[in-house]
Amino acid sequence: MRALAVEGVWKFYGDYPALRDIGFDVQPGQCVALLGRNGAGKTTLLRILAGLSRPSKGAVKVFDKDHLDRSARSAIGIIGHGIGIYDELSALENLRLFAGLYGLQSPDKAAHQWLERTGLERVKDGLVREFSRGMRQRLAVARAFLHRPQLLLLDEPFTALDDRAIALLQSLLKESLAQGSTVIMSTHQLREALELATHVVLINRGKLAHTGLRTQEMLDDPTYLYRTYGEA
Repeated sequence: MRALAVEGVWKFYGDYPALRDIGFDVQPGQCVALLGRNGAGKTTLLRILAGLSRPSKGAVKVFDKDHLDRSARSAIGIIGHGIGIYDELSALENLRLFAGLYGLQSPDKAAHQWLERTGLERVKDGLVREFSRGMRQRLAVARAFLHRPQLLLLDEPFTALDDRAIALLQSLLKESLAQGSTVIMSTHQLREALELATHVVLINRGKLAHTGLRTQEMLDDPTYLYRTYGEA
């Protein structure tokens, strides 16, 4: 069973093809670094994988089910630019809400556990609209990991995190991978991504430029991938 199958995906905005016939498979337990320059199409692809946008052509399957299927969507955790938390609720209320939506047996217990793990327990009753960007990002991390998803989709997850929070997120990702979860991670922080990655997918101007194992050459020199596969 494939954790993720991307089958001939196109995405048009008007006449402009933001994605052009993208196709690759991801096996359970893999950590994929999704790479490419600004405007390459990474966020567009991640939004489609998360079910937040529909492909113009092609299909996406999560654990061999259509990615819009309810059971498939419940297996996904997302950290993205939109963050996906409610400003007018407290941190605790946000996590209780999402724990309930995910059908967790003890929403309150899960919410407190993840507030503690992300260092937000002391501000659990504070409204999110009053949080700093870094605190909001940590709450988004807690929301993404709350239901122990089998597939994590991360769009620039290290943005606005301080060193402590980056270390926390890396630790959570390693823990999830050790437990068999699958990770797709788009980031401009190549070294952090490549240290975790087992595989890479490189997109250039909406096209698939390379997919395969993360090699030692890539880890030794993060620019190797771009140079080797001719991205302008």
